[in-house]
Order: sequence, then C-alpha cells, then structure tokens
Amino acid sequence: MNKLALLSSFIILQACAQKPWHGDLNYLGKFTNNLSEVSGIVSYNKKLAWVIEDNGNKDHIYAINLKAGLVKDLNVKDAKNQDWEDLATDKSGNLYIGDFGNNDNKRKDLTIYKLPNPELEKGDKIPSEKITFHYPEQKKFPPKKSNQVYDSEAFFHWDKHLYIFTKDRSRPYLGKTLIYQIPDKKGNYKAKLVGTINLCNDQDHCSVTGADISNDGKTIALIGYGYLYLGKNFDVTVISETKFDAIYLRHETQIESVCFLDDTTLLIADEQSKTKGRNLYSYEFQ
Repeated sequence: MNKLALLSSFIILQACAQKPWHGDLNYLGKFTNNLSEVSGIVSYNKKLAWVIEDNGNKDHIYAINLKAGLVKDLNVKDAKNQDWEDLATDKSGNLYIGDFGNNDNKRKDLTIYKLPNPELEKGDKIPSEKITFHYPEQKKFPPKKSNQVYDSEAFFHWDKHLYIFTKDRSRPYLGKTLIYQIPDKKGNYKAKLVGTINLCNDQDHCSVTGADISNDGKTIALIGYGYLYLGKNFDVTVISETKFDAIYLRHETQIESVCFLDDTTLLIADEQSKTKGRNLYSYEFQ
C-alpha cells in the first residue's frame, strides 16, 4: 500500500471514529427501532418521560428512561391514532394526547384524549375520554392554499384550559401561528382564537412542531426544525404579546417534541429521517 492510500485510509478511519454531531443539544440516547416517529413527550419527574408516535402507529403511550430506553407500554382504550402529534399534562397528573395532526387541513374530527396519570397505572391498558373541537374560522375543508393554517402539532395545558398552536402550511408561506383555547373537560367545543404569533418567515425553521410550559407558568417553549423559541415572563392573558428568544440549536433534524424536565432544562426528541434522528436530548438554558 502506497503512502497516499495509507493517508486516505487513516482519514476515513478518523472520520468514522468521530462522535455524531448534535450541535448544542446534549445527547441522552437513541430510541428503539419501533419508536422511530416520536411526536410528543412529557415528563412527570426526572427519571422517566412518556412519548407517543404520530400517524399510522399504535394507539399506545410509552414510558422511557432518560437514556431513551423503553420502560413501559400502555394501550390507550377507546382511542384511535389518526395523527397523534403532542402530549401535555396538568397539575393533577392527567395526560392529554393531541390527535389534531391535519396536514391537508381537511379533518373534521379533531380530538384530544384525556387520560389519568399513566404512572399510577398497574396494568397494560389505560382508559381515555374524548375532547373534540373545531376551528370556527375555518369555513372550507380544505381551505385555499393561501389559508391552510389549521394543521397543529403542539399544545400545552394551563389553568383548566388547553392551548393549541397551529402549524402554517399556507402557500405562499405566511409564518403565522394561531393560538386556540379549549376547556380541559370531556365535551365538544368551538375553539377560541386567543392570539397569533409570527416567529419568522422561514418555513423550514418557523413552523411549530412541539410546545410546553414550565411548571411555574413563566416560560413557554416552542420547537421547530433546528430552532427553539423561548417566551419568558409569559402571560396567558396577552399571549400575542409574548416576546420569543430564537435559539439556533445547530442541529437540523426532524425535531417534533419538547417538554420541561425542570424550569431551566428541556427534553427534546427527533424522528428518524434517513440516517439522522430517533434520539433523545436535553437542553439547558438560563
């Protein structure tokens, strides 16, 4: 083998030995193969998190440890995964599944499933009840491409209400996120439009794919592909006036999930996309 060939082999070996690049995210672990499309995450404590997968996957919720290892699998009774996109919790421990993925803006069966605290469930199934809703501003299914702003992949719970953040799919791209409010109790509701925000006008980075609120209610976190948006000193009564810090994570994968582990630490998950993703991360901020 000549010197050039030896040098080339050395460079290739060095590249293979390098750790995967995760930007400013702290890598915690890789999900098992059957959790390749994690779309929502919540945590009740600093030991476990719960996740779901989106459209086409099982009607299950999964407990994982903080290295992304599967701990428990619960079948959600009386629920159907049309397009589960996010998870939320309330201070009583109830869990909410947002079945409101609406890529084509033509669904009329938008649903949130309310479950009791899954950490108290001793069996392999958990009951659920339905909260259904619609957006009163949407008149056509689907609307014109210029007004396709009724998809959603993000929500959180606060003070007996659920706050839903829509995902803009309009053409041309508007960069507009609508914020809707509905009660957290079983029923059928007309969602109340309580605010509009515009994070930026870049479709690749400004469409909201996950949301959560800190336990003290002072900070909200919105996630997109490669960007985190933090709204501090949050006031739900003037939600449109929230000022967001845009934080580039230096890691552009299909990030779909975010939740608070504590008031300054986030858990973040991305979906499998070709050779990237299917990972659990943490991110700390001040």
